[in-house]
Amino acid sequence: MKRMTLYTYYRSSCSYRVRIALYYKGLEFESKTIHLINNEGEQFTDSYKKVNPLSQVPSLAMGEKVLTQSLPLLLYLEDIKPKPSLLPQDSFKRAEVLSFCEMINSGIQPLQNLSVLKELESRFQADKKEWSKYWIEKGLSACEKFLKSSSNKSDSGLYCFSNELSLADLFLIPQIYNANRFGVDMKALTLLEKINEHCLKLEAFQKALPENQASAPKSEKAYRL
Repeated sequence: MKRMTLYTYYRSSCSYRVRIALYYKGLEFESKTIHLINNEGEQFTDSYKKVNPLSQVPSLAMGEKVLTQSLPLLLYLEDIKPKPSLLPQDSFKRAEVLSFCEMINSGIQPLQNLSVLKELESRFQADKKEWSKYWIEKGLSACEKFLKSSSNKSDSGLYCFSNELSLADLFLIPQIYNANRFGVDMKALTLLEKINEHCLKLEAFQKALPENQASAPKSEKAYRL
């Protein structure tokens, strides 16, 4: 297999998910930063559009082959490196994990995407922080309820499902990172907070943290677009 190159941005939650999986599975890769703000957005350069026509991160390149969008990337990594696994073998349990992932992937993250926030501010003079805060709170509240009612719920409460790390955790923790950036009050979401606290102690999550990426500004601690 050719060495993988991950086109990433330190604060992109979609890139964050893929970084966790790469580290957890012990796959060697090279990080290539695509800065979403500097130089009016490096994702819009002609050279990067050849990699990802939608001008988004992450993208994963293996020689001339390129994959985009975080969920297909994660499923690809699961296929090429099945162990340690991030998906249950049982069909229904697997579907539940993917359903949870999509709650975040389709129902929360796109609404606080940088490109969406810029349009809201410039075209509609909306308060982008309050917009994001509203949709993240709504989405994460639904996520907490989903986990508590799942047939596959974790008894320990340390992971989203089945007392084992899964793709659900890889989607949840970056979204909580964004929730903190936008000032979401997480106190009522006790299960999500417990999972977040536990997962952030794991080596793969530590390595993937936004502040631990080479491109992260050392002084950046608070929310800033």
